[in-house]
Amino acid sequence: MSELHHDQGHAGHAHDAPAFGRAFAVGTALNLGFVVLEVVAAVFANSTALLADAGHNLGDVLGLIAAWVAALLAMRLPSARFTYGLRSATILASLANAAILLMSMGAILVEALRRLIVPAPVAAWWVVAVALIGIAVNGGTALLFASARRGELNLRMVFWHMAVDAVISAGVMVAGFLVLATGWNRIDPVASILIVAAIGWSTWGLFRESLAMMLDAVPAGIRPEEVRTYLSGLPGVVAIHDLHIWPMSTTETALTCHLVMPGAAPGPEFLVEIGEALAARFAIGHPTLQVETTIETQCALAPDHVV
Repeated sequence: MSELHHDQGHAGHAHDAPAFGRAFAVGTALNLGFVVLEVVAAVFANSTALLADAGHNLGDVLGLIAAWVAALLAMRLPSARFTYGLRSATILASLANAAILLMSMGAILVEALRRLIVPAPVAAWWVVAVALIGIAVNGGTALLFASARRGELNLRMVFWHMAVDAVISAGVMVAGFLVLATGWNRIDPVASILIVAAIGWSTWGLFRESLAMMLDAVPAGIRPEEVRTYLSGLPGVVAIHDLHIWPMSTTETALTCHLVMPGAAPGPEFLVEIGEALAARFAIGHPTLQVETTIETQCALAPDHVV
């Protein structure tokens, strides 16, 4: 038997963390300060729309911190106890952020429904002023990560999340102007419900994806049948088994597989080429392949349903 342990792509994460360290620090500070301002303004303005956006922006702060930690953890070396390092902590952080955000949105939805039934006066100018600040803060934070919008996934998610938040703040501002123009205070809770619905829709997807990753599900975007077809079609391979694909972190994917290749074991160049192809075609950067050169002895991990 021969084996390949192939690890690719970690260097890019290690380089990204210091490069964007200041952007993470500035973005976190700006958004945390804005959350405090928005909560205070929501109380004075009696606005559930502002409160809903504050809850969302608190999730942004947690998301920024989680993304920052994820970039830093990618540089941590494995230890005797944590042989993969602490990469999977990014998955745990993502799941916790999604759960907290869903609970906060639920509480805000209850209050918005109450305000819809029994409307309360809203200081609309407060809503407009704070929403304008939100556009500046979220838009400015997005610009800090603009150069990463086509780069590493973790940083791309930060850029697009903050850009969308700037649009949401614009929606809150429009709601404030509508209250000023019409005097209809129910516009504020209606805007809150729409914001909660939009955030809940996207956050529920994040929660499901994070939970699936915690359970070692195949990462989204990778089709196991295509990986199986590729490995089964390699020259000299008559069968494969013990194929497993799972996330090591929110940005890294691992694979293990046994290749049945009767006869002489292939050279190291063959296995290295497989590792490079898995990385290029399927974004699997940490494959471990075991080659079995005999079919007379049944492997203890065959067939596939054996784990």
